[in-house]
Amino acid sequence: MKLKNAFIILGILGLIVSCATNPFTGKKTMALVPNSQLFPTAFAQYDQFLSENKVVTGTADAAMVTKIGQKIAVAAERWLTANGHVGYLNDYKWEYKLVNDETVNAWCMPGGKIVVYTGILPITKNEAGLAAVMGHEVAHALANHGQQRMSAAYVQQGVAIAGNVAIKDEQSRNAFNQYYGIGSQVGVMLPFSRSHETEADKIGLYLMAIAGYNPEEAAELWKRMSAASGPSSTPEMLSTHPSNDSRIANLTALAPKAKEEAAKFGVTSFK
Repeated sequence: MKLKNAFIILGILGLIVSCATNPFTGKKTMALVPNSQLFPTAFAQYDQFLSENKVVTGTADAAMVTKIGQKIAVAAERWLTANGHVGYLNDYKWEYKLVNDETVNAWCMPGGKIVVYTGILPITKNEAGLAAVMGHEVAHALANHGQQRMSAAYVQQGVAIAGNVAIKDEQSRNAFNQYYGIGSQVGVMLPFSRSHETEADKIGLYLMAIAGYNPEEAAELWKRMSAASGPSSTPEMLSTHPSNDSRIANLTALAPKAKEEAAKFGVTSFK
Protein backbone atom coordinates (compact mmCIF):
# COMPACT_ATOMS: atom_id res chain seq x y z
CA MET A 1 0.00 0.00 0.00
CA LYS A 2 1.51 3.33 -1.03
CA LEU A 3 1.26 6.68 0.73
CA LYS A 4 -0.73 8.07 -2.22
CA ASN A 5 -3.33 5.35 -1.74
CA ALA A 6 -3.61 6.25 1.94
CA PHE A 7 -4.47 9.83 1.05
CA ILE A 8 -7.03 8.59 -1.48
CA ILE A 9 -8.67 6.51 1.24
CA LEU A 10 -8.59 9.50 3.58
CA GLY A 11 -10.37 11.58 0.97
CA ILE A 12 -12.95 8.89 0.23
CA LEU A 13 -13.75 8.44 3.90
CA GLY A 14 -14.06 12.19 4.27
CA LEU A 15 -16.57 12.31 1.42
CA ILE A 16 -18.54 9.42 2.89
CA VAL A 17 -19.05 11.14 6.23
CA SER A 18 -19.56 14.63 4.74
CA CYS A 19 -23.31 14.69 4.84
CA ALA A 20 -24.28 18.01 6.42
CA THR A 21 -24.01 21.53 5.01
CA ASN A 22 -23.09 24.19 7.54
CA PRO A 23 -25.15 27.37 6.99
CA PHE A 24 -22.33 29.68 8.03
CA THR A 25 -19.77 28.28 5.60
CA GLY A 26 -21.92 26.64 2.93
CA LYS A 27 -19.61 23.63 3.10
CA LYS A 28 -20.22 19.96 3.65
CA THR A 29 -18.87 18.99 7.06
CA MET A 30 -17.72 15.74 8.62
CA ALA A 31 -19.90 14.62 11.50
CA LEU A 32 -18.70 11.28 12.83
CA VAL A 33 -19.63 12.55 16.30
CA PRO A 34 -23.19 13.98 16.18
CA ASN A 35 -24.08 17.08 18.18
CA SER A 36 -26.54 15.00 20.19
CA GLN A 37 -23.49 13.31 21.73
CA LEU A 38 -21.01 16.16 21.46
CA PHE A 39 -23.04 18.88 23.18
CA PRO A 40 -23.84 17.02 26.45
CA THR A 41 -20.18 16.03 26.77
CA ALA A 42 -19.08 19.62 26.17
CA PHE A 43 -21.60 20.94 28.71
CA ALA A 44 -20.36 18.52 31.35
CA GLN A 45 -16.73 19.44 30.69
CA TYR A 46 -17.63 23.13 30.90
CA ASP A 47 -19.32 22.68 34.27
CA GLN A 48 -16.30 20.75 35.55
CA PHE A 49 -13.94 23.47 34.33
CA LEU A 50 -15.95 26.17 36.09
CA SER A 51 -15.95 24.17 39.32
CA GLU A 52 -12.15 23.93 39.21
CA ASN A 53 -11.41 27.56 38.32
CA LYS A 54 -12.18 30.99 39.75
CA VAL A 55 -15.15 32.50 37.95
CA VAL A 56 -15.31 36.29 38.19
CA THR A 57 -18.76 37.66 39.04
CA GLY A 58 -20.23 41.01 39.98
CA THR A 59 -17.65 43.14 38.15
CA ALA A 60 -17.88 45.46 35.16
CA ASP A 61 -15.65 43.11 33.15
CA ALA A 62 -17.85 40.10 33.93
CA ALA A 63 -20.92 42.09 32.90
CA MET A 64 -19.19 43.11 29.68
CA VAL A 65 -18.46 39.47 28.80
CA THR A 66 -22.12 38.57 29.30
CA LYS A 67 -23.34 41.61 27.36
CA ILE A 68 -21.12 40.91 24.37
CA GLY A 69 -21.93 37.20 24.40
CA GLN A 70 -25.66 37.87 24.41
CA LYS A 71 -25.39 40.38 21.56
CA ILE A 72 -23.35 38.00 19.43
CA ALA A 73 -25.80 35.16 20.12
CA VAL A 74 -28.67 37.41 19.00
CA ALA A 75 -26.68 38.41 15.89
CA ALA A 76 -26.19 34.74 15.01
CA GLU A 77 -29.90 34.05 15.48
CA ARG A 78 -30.84 37.03 13.30
CA TRP A 79 -28.46 35.96 10.54
CA LEU A 80 -29.69 32.37 10.57
CA THR A 81 -33.35 33.39 10.56
CA ALA A 82 -32.81 35.80 7.67
CA ASN A 83 -31.05 33.07 5.69
CA GLY A 84 -33.71 30.42 6.19
CA HIS A 85 -32.19 28.46 9.08
CA VAL A 86 -34.75 28.96 11.83
CA GLY A 87 -34.12 26.66 14.79
CA TYR A 88 -30.48 25.92 13.99
CA LEU A 89 -29.46 27.07 17.47
CA ASN A 90 -32.22 25.29 19.39
CA ASP A 91 -29.78 22.90 21.07
CA TYR A 92 -27.30 25.64 22.01
CA LYS A 93 -27.18 26.50 25.71
CA TRP A 94 -25.42 29.85 25.76
CA GLU A 95 -23.33 30.69 28.80
CA TYR A 96 -20.66 33.38 29.19
CA LYS A 97 -18.10 33.34 31.99
CA LEU A 98 -15.05 35.42 32.87
CA VAL A 99 -12.35 33.34 34.58
CA ASN A 100 -9.50 34.75 36.65
CA ASP A 101 -6.45 33.47 34.77
CA GLU A 102 -3.43 35.30 33.34
CA THR A 103 -3.50 33.20 30.16
CA VAL A 104 -4.18 35.29 27.04
CA ASN A 105 -7.05 33.21 25.74
CA ALA A 106 -10.77 32.70 25.30
CA TRP A 107 -12.78 29.78 23.96
CA CYS A 108 -16.25 28.56 23.09
CA MET A 109 -17.17 24.91 23.41
CA PRO A 110 -19.58 23.15 21.04
CA GLY A 111 -23.09 24.21 22.00
CA GLY A 112 -22.27 27.77 23.08
CA LYS A 113 -20.37 27.55 26.37
CA ILE A 114 -17.92 30.48 26.49
CA VAL A 115 -14.97 31.31 28.73
CA VAL A 116 -12.89 34.49 28.60
CA TYR A 117 -9.69 34.66 30.65
CA THR A 118 -8.89 37.90 32.44
CA GLY A 119 -5.40 37.75 30.91
CA ILE A 120 -6.73 38.71 27.49
CA LEU A 121 -8.51 41.88 28.64
CA PRO A 122 -5.42 44.14 28.60
CA ILE A 123 -4.97 43.26 24.92
CA THR A 124 -8.63 43.53 23.88
CA LYS A 125 -8.59 46.96 25.59
CA ASN A 126 -12.23 47.80 24.87
CA GLU A 127 -15.63 46.28 24.25
CA ALA A 128 -15.19 46.08 20.49
CA GLY A 129 -11.83 44.35 20.88
CA LEU A 130 -13.36 41.75 23.17
CA ALA A 131 -16.28 41.36 20.74
CA ALA A 132 -13.75 40.47 18.03
CA VAL A 133 -12.30 37.74 20.25
CA MET A 134 -15.66 36.37 21.36
CA GLY A 135 -17.12 36.54 17.86
CA HIS A 136 -14.20 34.48 16.59
CA GLU A 137 -14.58 31.86 19.31
CA VAL A 138 -18.35 31.64 18.89
CA ALA A 139 -17.80 31.24 15.15
CA HIS A 140 -15.78 28.07 15.78
CA ALA A 141 -18.77 26.58 17.58
CA LEU A 142 -21.31 27.74 15.00
CA ALA A 143 -19.25 26.29 12.14
CA ASN A 144 -18.92 22.98 14.03
CA HIS A 145 -15.14 23.12 13.86
CA GLY A 146 -14.69 21.01 16.99
CA GLN A 147 -16.89 18.31 15.53
CA GLN A 148 -14.98 18.41 12.24
CA ARG A 149 -11.57 18.20 13.91
CA MET A 150 -12.66 15.19 15.95
CA SER A 151 -14.05 13.52 12.83
CA ALA A 152 -10.90 14.24 10.83
CA ALA A 153 -8.74 12.82 13.61
CA TYR A 154 -10.80 9.61 13.59
CA VAL A 155 -10.39 9.32 9.81
CA GLN A 156 -6.65 9.99 10.08
CA GLN A 157 -6.29 7.29 12.72
CA GLY A 158 -8.48 4.89 10.74
CA VAL A 159 -6.32 5.17 7.64
CA ALA A 160 -3.19 4.64 9.74
CA ILE A 161 -4.64 1.47 11.22
CA ALA A 162 -5.78 0.22 7.81
CA GLY A 163 -2.33 0.84 6.40
CA ASN A 164 -0.65 -1.11 9.17
CA VAL A 165 -3.05 -4.01 8.71
CA ALA A 166 -2.69 -4.07 4.90
CA ILE A 167 1.10 -3.73 4.69
CA LYS A 168 2.74 -7.03 5.58
CA ASP A 169 6.36 -6.13 4.92
CA GLU A 170 7.89 -4.55 8.02
CA GLN A 171 10.20 -2.18 6.14
CA SER A 172 7.34 -0.90 3.97
CA ARG A 173 5.10 -0.59 7.01
CA ASN A 174 7.69 1.47 8.87
CA ALA A 175 8.10 3.74 5.83
CA PHE A 176 4.32 4.15 5.60
CA ASN A 177 4.04 5.12 9.25
CA GLN A 178 6.83 7.67 8.93
CA TYR A 179 5.68 9.34 5.74
CA TYR A 180 1.95 9.05 6.38
CA GLY A 181 2.31 10.59 9.85
CA ILE A 182 4.21 13.60 8.52
CA GLY A 183 2.30 13.88 5.27
CA SER A 184 -1.19 13.68 6.76
CA GLN A 185 -0.29 16.21 9.45
CA VAL A 186 1.44 18.80 7.26
CA GLY A 187 -0.59 18.18 4.13
CA VAL A 188 -4.06 17.64 5.62
CA MET A 189 -4.56 18.32 9.33
CA LEU A 190 -2.63 21.59 9.68
CA PRO A 191 -4.15 23.21 6.58
CA PHE A 192 -7.53 21.98 7.86
CA SER A 193 -6.93 23.77 11.16
CA ARG A 194 -5.71 26.97 9.46
CA SER A 195 -8.79 27.01 7.25
CA HIS A 196 -10.95 26.80 10.36
CA GLU A 197 -9.21 29.81 11.85
CA THR A 198 -9.78 31.80 8.65
CA GLU A 199 -13.43 30.77 8.55
CA ALA A 200 -13.89 31.77 12.19
CA ASP A 201 -12.27 35.13 11.51
CA LYS A 202 -14.77 35.87 8.72
CA ILE A 203 -17.86 34.58 10.55
CA GLY A 204 -16.83 36.30 13.76
CA LEU A 205 -16.28 39.58 11.93
CA TYR A 206 -19.77 39.44 10.43
CA LEU A 207 -21.33 38.56 13.78
CA MET A 208 -19.62 41.38 15.66
CA ALA A 209 -20.71 43.84 12.97
CA ILE A 210 -24.35 42.66 13.09
CA ALA A 211 -24.10 42.96 16.90
CA GLY A 212 -23.13 46.61 16.47
CA TYR A 213 -19.36 46.47 16.95
CA ASN A 214 -16.94 48.03 14.49
CA PRO A 215 -15.38 45.17 12.47
CA GLU A 216 -12.31 47.32 11.82
CA GLU A 217 -11.39 46.75 15.46
CA ALA A 218 -10.62 43.08 14.73
CA ALA A 219 -7.49 43.91 12.73
CA GLU A 220 -6.43 46.39 15.41
CA LEU A 221 -6.86 43.68 18.04
CA TRP A 222 -4.58 41.32 16.11
CA LYS A 223 -1.97 44.02 15.75
CA ARG A 224 -1.92 44.22 19.55
CA MET A 225 -1.88 40.41 19.77
CA SER A 226 1.08 40.32 17.41
CA ALA A 227 2.96 42.95 19.40
CA ALA A 228 2.30 41.08 22.65
CA SER A 229 3.32 37.66 21.34
CA GLY A 230 6.31 38.75 19.28
CA PRO A 231 7.40 37.18 15.98
CA SER A 232 6.65 33.49 15.59
CA SER A 233 9.52 31.12 14.87
CA THR A 234 7.11 28.55 13.36
CA PRO A 235 6.49 28.79 9.59
CA GLU A 236 2.80 29.20 8.75
CA MET A 237 2.69 25.85 6.91
CA LEU A 238 3.71 24.07 10.13
CA SER A 239 1.29 25.98 12.35
CA THR A 240 -2.33 25.38 13.35
CA HIS A 241 -3.03 29.11 12.84
CA PRO A 242 -2.42 31.59 10.02
CA SER A 243 0.43 34.01 10.66
CA ASN A 244 -0.49 37.25 12.40
CA ASP A 245 0.33 39.22 9.25
CA SER A 246 -1.94 37.02 7.12
CA ARG A 247 -4.72 37.30 9.66
CA ILE A 248 -4.46 41.09 9.93
CA ALA A 249 -4.49 41.51 6.15
CA ASN A 250 -7.50 39.21 5.81
CA LEU A 251 -9.48 40.96 8.55
CA THR A 252 -8.69 44.37 7.08
CA ALA A 253 -9.96 43.28 3.66
CA LEU A 254 -13.13 41.73 5.11
CA ALA A 255 -14.15 44.64 7.36
CA PRO A 256 -16.02 46.59 4.62
CA LYS A 257 -17.91 43.42 3.63
CA ALA A 258 -18.87 42.86 7.27
CA LYS A 259 -20.29 46.37 7.41
CA GLU A 260 -22.28 45.67 4.24
CA GLU A 261 -23.67 42.52 5.83
CA ALA A 262 -24.61 44.40 8.99
CA ALA A 263 -26.41 47.03 6.91
CA LYS A 264 -28.81 44.31 5.71
CA PHE A 265 -29.99 44.15 9.31
CA GLY A 266 -30.25 47.92 9.71
CA VAL A 267 -26.95 48.26 11.55
CA THR A 268 -25.04 51.20 10.13
CA SER A 269 -23.30 52.70 13.18
CA PHE A 270 -20.78 50.79 15.24
CA LYS A 271 -19.30 50.88 18.71
